[in-house]
Amino acid sequence: MSDTRATRPAPGPGPAPEPIRFFGTGWLTHDTGYWLRRVGVSAGALAATCAGALLMRLAVQGVLVARSGSLVDVLLTAAVAVCTVAAAVRSWTLFARGRAALSGWMAEERSVTPMLAIGFVGALAAYFVRSLVEAPGEAEKRARYERAQAGAAGSRPRAGAATGPGRDRR
Repeated sequence: MSDTRATRPAPGPGPAPEPIRFFGTGWLTHDTGYWLRRVGVSAGALAATCAGALLMRLAVQGVLVARSGSLVDVLLTAAVAVCTVAAAVRSWTLFARGRAALSGWMAEERSVTPMLAIGFVGALAAYFVRSLVEAPGEAEKRARYERAQAGAAGSRPRAGAATGPGRDRR
């Protein structure tokens, strides 16, 4: 649901920036309501985090009310806590440095999906905190955009440089 209508830069010779959800390409120049969107995204992420935490509390409390034993209670609480922290760390890494920065079991989507489902509150909390700093994913997309710009600038022929088949004149 990204709004990129008014945030697309004018087409030029360089690479086009990738849009970010809810921010379009306005993250590049911080225009077209960027700050208002950041506040809205932060508020929405905080509300989702609180609702998710309440949901997880109710789920865990349901198991605790069943009086299944103190060992089960401790294991369940520890599992939820570990999954929440791991989901938060993975989400923060994705937002800050991108998918290429993930390594080992964190990089394998299939192996972390159940953990992310249990620890979704940590992922929402990481999204909220990251939205206070910048648009989530902005640092990684900005670095990729700047590399693409540098590559495009380096691949352009120099002014006055001979090009074409007749360039070797001796």
